[in-house]
Amino acid sequence: MVNILVVEDNSNIRKLYRTYLEHAGYRVFEAVNGEEGLNFVDQIKVDLMIVDVMMPKMNGYELTRELRQMSFEFPILMITAKDRLDDKRQGFHLGSDDYMVKPIDFDEMLLRVEALLRRSKITSDHRIIINEVIVDQDSLSVSKNNDHIQLPKKEFYLLFKLLSYPSKIFTRQQLMDEIWGYDNDTDERTIDVHIKRLREKFEGWDDFSIVTVRGLGYKAEVHNA
Repeated sequence: MVNILVVEDNSNIRKLYRTYLEHAGYRVFEAVNGEEGLNFVDQIKVDLMIVDVMMPKMNGYELTRELRQMSFEFPILMITAKDRLDDKRQGFHLGSDDYMVKPIDFDEMLLRVEALLRRSKITSDHRIIINEVIVDQDSLSVSKNNDHIQLPKKEFYLLFKLLSYPSKIFTRQQLMDEIWGYDNDTDERTIDVHIKRLREKFEGWDDFSIVTVRGLGYKAEVHNA
């Protein structure tokens, strides 16, 4: 079962989170501030954390920074009353993965939790092996025999996502939401640019290909030996 830690100083809001998340099948733990949240991550395996920004003792920004400095990589959904772009930018720069502004829609929160957990699976499944090709998450690289290609993070995650579900069609919006995040302000054409770069880098590799599905999006085809 997936463990979700809710770090929120308002007991009524924590109760609402718990109700919705448990109804969706998640196991929920609660912390009243950032310091208590840090104690929890040493005691249980956290798969995702929902963090309020404004809390006593240690706020959500400080907690997120501490977690990333301690190399915890689970997704963090930051929730706050602040809706300025600078506030969102600060949260993302410190290491949060998604951002919601109060008052939140709990059904939307569940959708975002599901998407974050899917994205985190990209990094928890460390390798994909196709014939002689090794797609390695730890090094963000793709190797085949003596060829070794290092990829930028977004290009790697895009390739890993497509190769994790061969023949499955993903729309540009799905790929943007899962790899760039819901609240990104990047144009969908960024996907096209990244796909073009990947095709150029792996031109001549016959183990896999990235196929354009006109009017829909992209998929990966795996060609096993």
